[in-house]
Amino acid sequence: MGETDAPGGLGLPPTVTACLFDLDGVITKTAVVHAAAWRETFDAFLREREGPGFRPFSPHDYDAYVDGRPRSDGVRAFLASRGITLPERPAGGNADPPGTLTVQGLGDRKNALLLAEIRAGGVEAYPGSLRYLTAVRAAGLGTAVVSSSTNCLDVLRAVGAEDRFEVRIDGVVAARRGLPGKPHPDTFLAAAAELGVAPERAAVFEDALAGMDAGRSGGFGYVVGVDRVGQAAALRAHGADTVVRDLAELERSA
Repeated sequence: MGETDAPGGLGLPPTVTACLFDLDGVITKTAVVHAAAWRETFDAFLREREGPGFRPFSPHDYDAYVDGRPRSDGVRAFLASRGITLPERPAGGNADPPGTLTVQGLGDRKNALLLAEIRAGGVEAYPGSLRYLTAVRAAGLGTAVVSSSTNCLDVLRAVGAEDRFEVRIDGVVAARRGLPGKPHPDTFLAAAAELGVAPERAAVFEDALAGMDAGRSGGFGYVVGVDRVGQAAALRAHGADTVVRDLAELERSA
């Protein structure tokens, strides 16, 4: 399906009536903050486990195993890539302190680092994305944010974008409803359902390969890959109908 003149010159097919946006790397510049928190967490763990000759967590590891996935899924996927298995959580089911050598503990350590950066004002929105959101809403299209992050609402508030979305399906909502995270399409499908739109009439906007897989497998009408890190070919291989470096390019292409 090619790009055509959608209402408002949005660079989308005219059949699209709703836009479903990932948060980190699409709306906000938090992907780099997430990557740094993951790197610090995993490198400390690997250094303790393997000594000073450990192989550090890399940008490839972030893209392949962590980006776009729910936190615990990311921990499991990365550890599996290194042949490492950890317990899920402590015996008895109590929460472990951040840094405990369990899947939950490593995830909590990463989240503590991320929250510290958010509270220190280390979050920004992409200006082109905010302009595009304004144009989408002015054209009368539905809007939803779909994120695996449990900090989605805090991030939106930090950049003043909370009121830009009619629907929010994030890590908190997904856990409450028992929705599997990306690369499964369930969170995007839930957002479309809340907007009252069939998947084939919704566009998905994602920067993560897991998000591309979710958009394609969910049968959505259009999938936009947002390439912030030079992985355009991989985004297309995972199902993007078009790839842009910034959402503002969609308005210019319309």
